[in-house]
Amino acid sequence: MSWTESTPDDTTTEWERSDGHANIRMRRRHDGSFAVRFDRLFQAPEGQFYKRETAESEPAAKAIIEAWQTEFDVEQPSGR
Repeated sequence: MSWTESTPDDTTTEWERSDGHANIRMRRRHDGSFAVRFDRLFQAPEGQFYKRETAESEPAAKAIIEAWQTEFDVEQPSGR
């Protein structure tokens, strides 16, 4: 599956998994660090899951995001 990026405001960037059952959010905190969280809905075939980490820099936050996008991606059903 793919992830679609959106930027709802100047401190937050989100990525939604193409099945709509999971998303990742990166938010710049007041101290300049970044909060990164993964949220998978209970309706997802893999079940509900939530994870949060803090990164000191934007490159470190994006490394977490890339790892999570790989780890929590799911195969698209055949025939699509």
